[in-house]
This record gives sequence, structure tokens and C-alpha cells, in this order.
Amino acid sequence: MTSRPAPAGGEPVTVTVARRVAPGREGEFEAWAEKLTRASALFPGFLGAGLLRPGRVGEDWHVVYRFDSTARLAEWERSPARARLLDEGEELMQTTAVHRTSGLETWFALPGRTAPAPPRWKMFLVSVAGIFALQLVLHLLLDPAVDSWALPIRVAAVAVPVTALMTWVVMPRVAWLLQRWLYAPPGDRGSGH
Repeated sequence: MTSRPAPAGGEPVTVTVARRVAPGREGEFEAWAEKLTRASALFPGFLGAGLLRPGRVGEDWHVVYRFDSTARLAEWERSPARARLLDEGEELMQTTAVHRTSGLETWFALPGRTAPAPPRWKMFLVSVAGIFALQLVLHLLLDPAVDSWALPIRVAAVAVPVTALMTWVVMPRVAWLLQRWLYAPPGDRGSGH
């Protein structure tokens, strides 16, 4: 997967497109997907793209791409270059699903899972619990040492590690541990039975 750093202040959008490739045309599809990636990389806001091959023959392939904002993603998606390439690839594959994530939804992405993000109220509850616990622990540990610091620096001393820990340590583990409840179908109380 190719990637570029996200600009400060932007909310990146990740799009995952599931495609069923025509049997025997996998090589052509890979070449077409690479062409599509090269074309998208020329557009402002492009952050990266990749191709995920299926685990078994006959399963969907996944094209993943990221832009730094929904506006720039829309520019790519409405472009004549993309339309032309999609027309070229039409005989190679069939799109079976499209999934977009941005903001908090990316905290709840599980490897190998292409299901939609959990309901926002569940993401809110889990995020609040994680942020509260981390802030409580960090304040208990850091307050005595940073008490004399200016308020913005004290806030940064907690906000930066909380954000980093939530992104790379806490949320990947919590999302995995709570996946049965987070991704329970509507109407299922997520009892685990």
C-alpha cells in the first residue's frame, strides 16, 4: 500500500471497494487497479491506495484508497479520468460493496473486516470510556510533575499521549475485544449467545 502523510487539520476519508473479479482475469484486474491507483495519485488530497487480494479463489478483492477530505475525494470520484478507467475495467469485475470511513470510524476498523462501522452511539460510549480512563490515569501520573506548567502545555501533556494511545494501543484492542457487541446486527442485543 502506498501512502502520504495526512495534512494537519484534515479529516481523512478511507474508501474500501469490494470487487468480484471475472475468473481467469485476475492479472488484468491487478494491472487495471494499478492504473486506477496511479490516476488517483495525481489528484489533490490523495493520501494512499492499495489492493487487498482475496484469501481464497472466487472471493472479493478489495481496493482501498484515502483522501484528506470528503471534498477532495468527491473531486476524484466525479472526475472524467476515473469514469473512463471504470468503463475500461467493467468487463474485468463487478463492484459488490463500497464502504467509507472517516473520523472515529477508523478507530473501529478491524483487520480483515469489511462490515460497516458500528452504530455511532456504540462508538461514542466506547470512545468516552477509553478517553476517560486514559485521562484519569495520565492526570494521576502527570499532575504532580506538571502542576506549575502553563495550562496549554499541561493540556498538551495529556492530550497528545491520550490521542496516540487511543489510536495505536487502546482502540485496536478494545474494538477487537468488544467486536461481538459493537458489530451485532440491529435487533440483536449482543448477548454473546
